[in-house]
Amino acid sequence: MMAVSSTFAAGAEPVRQRLRFPAPQSHYVEVEATFPTAGASEVELMMPVWTPGSYLVREFARNVEEVKATGPGGKALEIAKTRKNRWKVATGGAAEVTVAYRVYCRTMTVQSNWVDSSFAMLNGAGIFLTPVGGPSRPHEVALELPPAWRTSVSGLPPAPGGGPNRYLAADFDTLVDSPIYAGNPATYEFQVDGVPHVLVNEGEGGLWDGPRSARDVEAIVRAQKAFWGLLPYERYVFFNLLVEAGGGLEHKNSTVLMASRWASRTRAGYLGWLNLVSHEFFHTWNVKRLRPVELGPFDYENEVYTPSLWVAEGITSYYDRLFVRRAGLCTAEEFLAGDPPSGEGDKPSNDIERLQTTPGRLVQGLEASSLDTWIKFYRRDENTANTGVSYYVKGGVVAFLLDAKIRRATGGKKSLDDLMRLAYSRYSGAKGFTAAEFRALAQEVAGADLSSFFHKALETTEELDYSEALDWFGLRFAPDEKEKKARRAKKAGVKDEDGEPPAGAAGKPPKAWLGLTTKNEDGRLMVTVVKRGTPGYDAGFNVGDEIIAIGDDRIPAEQWSKRMDYFRPGEAVSVLIARRDRLRRLDATFGQEPPRQWALEPLPGASPEQKAHFQDWLAEHE
Repeated sequence: MMAVSSTFAAGAEPVRQRLRFPAPQSHYVEVEATFPTAGASEVELMMPVWTPGSYLVREFARNVEEVKATGPGGKALEIAKTRKNRWKVATGGAAEVTVAYRVYCRTMTVQSNWVDSSFAMLNGAGIFLTPVGGPSRPHEVALELPPAWRTSVSGLPPAPGGGPNRYLAADFDTLVDSPIYAGNPATYEFQVDGVPHVLVNEGEGGLWDGPRSARDVEAIVRAQKAFWGLLPYERYVFFNLLVEAGGGLEHKNSTVLMASRWASRTRAGYLGWLNLVSHEFFHTWNVKRLRPVELGPFDYENEVYTPSLWVAEGITSYYDRLFVRRAGLCTAEEFLAGDPPSGEGDKPSNDIERLQTTPGRLVQGLEASSLDTWIKFYRRDENTANTGVSYYVKGGVVAFLLDAKIRRATGGKKSLDDLMRLAYSRYSGAKGFTAAEFRALAQEVAGADLSSFFHKALETTEELDYSEALDWFGLRFAPDEKEKKARRAKKAGVKDEDGEPPAGAAGKPPKAWLGLTTKNEDGRLMVTVVKRGTPGYDAGFNVGDEIIAIGDDRIPAEQWSKRMDYFRPGEAVSVLIARRDRLRRLDATFGQEPPRQWALEPLPGASPEQKAHFQDWLAEHE
């Protein structure tokens, strides 16, 4: 096991890293690293295969080229690759050796590295080497920027001696956990309780509202600081890359975010970005300092298994939208609606809705999802919805139910807020918590036995019970919007263009439904998802099928949804498809699309107590 200590030997000589970008348009960074040998005849070096916060072996070494080693005076030394991510250098008795190599950086994700003519965003796990074994050492990093780039930014402190673009990491863990940006960003600085924060916007392009985003990030920081009671860092950096991509990755005193530069111009897009900011910033406490015991010290060369990602990510997912609300940046109605729609025609959806419409919830348990993250979560395919459940989604739902349980058990005196703060006080730092310790702490805060709740929610695939939480907060699952509109229209005597009551109302049956997810691919109607329990699944549709006709009538790709208006649930049809370029027919019987039944709304006629519970839950924090 290759684990890097979080402390280094007093007076340990540093590793010196120098980064150059001689042709950034080629997507390469050149690295020159000098390693003290402590008199050893050989030095073995390692590059991580994964990066903390993203649980997938990404094989960063595959992007490394032209590895060479030299000693004093530039004398060439023998260097050999011993494993996929290790190199051994024969020192020849030299006190230090220098290893030079190039890294190809053109993966636009928050876990990887990007270099082009306009900017660089570097994640340490895929850039730097470190000695295997021996004392942990500090790392000095110096960047030589292309003439067109103005500056660099990192959460790392400046290296002693001054000078621009030079940083010092106390150890390799810190180096890996401190991304570095270089380019020409728009930067916004603010202070909270005297602690400096920086929002680094790359790619505003005249579209993104930078000042507004900085003000709202500050509001989120203040709300979360009020929750935890402290800011556990000396400086924090939000790297906000507006590159038409998505995602976020937490670090100890920074985060990397990716979004669209258009996102601040729509309410839905901007709320989605605020949720992302809130999520990654909450990780400053939950994960980066309060962590499952298995997630430290880091083994950078092997998978690290924990059943507790539902705490790390699920509870964080529960709080992300909650703090957008508590910071006063969204309404209660927007909070209850959940995440904004992601595409045209989509509706907002909350975690309960996503969970309850995922067949895989009946196949995989929550702790099992956490353990399987290395082989499942980041390797989704067309069958994922049928076989798995997200520890983000179900974890967020379980956090909601646990919050309500604690509040009810204590008469509203305690909540999940208190559990998280107590967990932080006991287990943050070097120790970490076990799965059993977190459960025991929850029971301590609740003053009640929660063992059956945890067993059902975490270990089984049984359906969750929402009644207690809904009752406590004065909520209900809203009636389906189509049916509500249809009932209102019928009552008002409204007719459609055919002189009939609107679809869904009494007197006109709803349109047909197969439950397939499709896309228009260059005029071809292609099946992309087939969920269990749908008429399409029962009929034998496969992902990758091209739907050509129903009966003898061709279905243009753009007409699929409209054609469903002409069929009725229960009607049997023959569907012509092309599968691997061979024509075949599938016999299908249309069903009726299930009504939307998991949208949350306040309970009409809620009691004063329920209204008070709801307001306390969403209360803004000063």
